Amino acid sequence: MINQVYQLVTPKQISVKYEDLTPGGGVLVRPEYMAICHADQRYFQGKRDAKTLRNKLPMALIHECCARVIYDPSGAWASGRRVALIPNVATAPDSVIYENYRRGSYFLSSGRDGFMRELVELPAAQMVALDGITPQAGAITEFVSVAAHALNRFDRAAHKIRGRIGIWGDGSLGYVTAGALRRQFPDARLIVVGHSRRKLSQFAFADETYLADELPDDLSVDHAFECCGGEGSYAAIEDAVRCIEPQGTLMLMGVSENRVAVYTRMVLEKGLMLLGCSRSGREDFLRAVEWMKDPVFQRRLSAVIWETAPVRTMEDIYRVFTEDMTTPFKTVFKWEL
Repeated sequence: MINQVYQLVTPKQISVKYEDLTPGGGVLVRPEYMAICHADQRYFQGKRDAKTLRNKLPMALIHECCARVIYDPSGAWASGRRVALIPNVATAPDSVIYENYRRGSYFLSSGRDGFMRELVELPAAQMVALDGITPQAGAITEFVSVAAHALNRFDRAAHKIRGRIGIWGDGSLGYVTAGALRRQFPDARLIVVGHSRRKLSQFAFADETYLADELPDDLSVDHAFECCGGEGSYAAIEDAVRCIEPQGTLMLMGVSENRVAVYTRMVLEKGLMLLGCSRSGREDFLRAVEWMKDPVFQRRLSAVIWETAPVRTMEDIYRVFTEDMTTPFKTVFKWEL
């Protein structure tokens, strides 16, 4: 069958590639809802370096997606069932290294076509059932799974004094990570640091919120999560390192295209652990779906989902990427191409 793949060929230019999709034993699905990630925007806006763009493009964007099963030759997945799609593809087993960090693993929408396609064929292991979860929330399952992965690594690595946990970043990543922390560690006191009073007002479940330029001199946390990325990484890491108590863990989750200076003298004096976290794997998706079945957690997620009009034409693709630049949190849309 002929499949349509909507590829970014150069920044801000989408083209349709027609490919022969011959089922190869995987599960055939049709994308239903998608969400835009900052990584998608960096490619779309051309904010990656020229060499990276040459190596990655042309490429279909989007790695946050829920879909409906069309056909499963094994019969394990019923037609019409809603599933979350896992974009990380591990090419070799490893009992130590997580699948999202293994050499040889690759990621859909980062050098390989993402989910902006008419149809997608994936192995059954690359999808997770979304029974009882709205498609809008299902579209950001991958995003929630990133927080699940970070919390899993934090729980394994950080010492057990967890009375006060700081979250630097008031955007979508900070919000979802804070919500996950509240669910996983209900007795911890959550402190959120950001730059927008409007965004901070959404963190009603946090115990304390502060503007970054109004931090108390005596603010202290046992551990911290850096969820800023971009130009905000430097200031967030600097503040977190200053505020963390000795032997605390700083989880680095924000992506920056630039080198970020770290005050290593204080890191060494305090004996801090800096732990980088990126992407996720199947176990993290399963944990994310478990969280999302909780009505309280799902209700919190709805506060950061901005659903725009469906994508039915090529022009609509340009529209959603433009609208996403003005929305405060996650842009989600129904895929009808």
